Amino acid sequence: MTTRTLGRSGIEVSALGMGCWAIGGPWAEGSRPLGWGRVDDEESVRAVRRALDLGVTLFDTADTYGAGHGERILGRALAGRRDEAVIATKWGYTFDERTRQATGEDASPAYLRRAVVDSLRRLDTDRIDLYQLHLGDLPLPRVQALLGTLEDLVADGLIRAYGWSTDRADRVAPFAEAAPRATAVQHSLSVLRDTPAMLAACDKHDLASVNRGPLGMGLLTGKYTTESTLPRDDVRGLAPTWLEWFRGGRPAPEWLRRVAAVRGALTADGRTLAQGALGWLWARSGRTVPIPGCRTVAQVEENAAALRLGPLAPDHFAEVERRLAGLRAAALRDADRPYWPMPPVPAVRP
Repeated sequence: MTTRTLGRSGIEVSALGMGCWAIGGPWAEGSRPLGWGRVDDEESVRAVRRALDLGVTLFDTADTYGAGHGERILGRALAGRRDEAVIATKWGYTFDERTRQATGEDASPAYLRRAVVDSLRRLDTDRIDLYQLHLGDLPLPRVQALLGTLEDLVADGLIRAYGWSTDRADRVAPFAEAAPRATAVQHSLSVLRDTPAMLAACDKHDLASVNRGPLGMGLLTGKYTTESTLPRDDVRGLAPTWLEWFRGGRPAPEWLRRVAAVRGALTADGRTLAQGALGWLWARSGRTVPIPGCRTVAQVEENAAALRLGPLAPDHFAEVERRLAGLRAAALRDADRPYWPMPPVPAVRP
């Protein structure tokens, strides 16, 4: 249970990864924050190293996190321990490292070649294990135009395998069928929002399911209530339209109600809420590799403890499903509190 094979690449990873969006620190698009606020770089380094100590080997970042800063911190943390880790990063969004501003996107093969070299330099490594296209809604013809370059990068030894960060299940089949070394799809998945079509596509095409948002951007840690307010330098504090969990700097009430409905079933065997949410993902599919975001040693330790606990027991998993079915029924009775179906997941930046 503690390890997974990363799709058809044959790369072995821990069943739990560490998401590194938060350790990138502040960055923005104009005045709108895209990071999680100020961060202690020394604590971030300690967190990454503690994750390695506890058996976590997959570290997922992106060149745009912190406008390059996130990759630099991860590279620094892995110094001397690079061979213990599997590094996943992403490209596609453009940014200015000096001003820490997002500047747009570039899906050209030429930019791809520049981006991989820049990421290798920031990460202080000679190869990237999983290189992921970050533009989740890019039209398929433009994605397919990148495959030759990606194959060349594999042949050159700069990357070992590649994937796509997208929530578009309908795009997975043509992508996987055209891409010989495609090995993973990174997509939104949590007990709050199941994605059966995406999981079915990963099964069919032997792709790893790398799960972003496995803890609902913090909602499944249990630390937030209807009274919680996120700081304005946190992406959740001025939530853009693609971020559904928070509105106006507060947790969205409909999602908090869903957390409350499943809390008892997720914690019935003594797990914390976060550990139960991770256990649900492992029970949901043998392909799932959740990558909860961490920026402190304490967060790493709580999440990594879930590896020892493993998937939810079948009866607890069934109870979660029963409670979620109750939410669907309630939605049909009460149109003012629409638990189900929730709106489609938009293309996302993280």
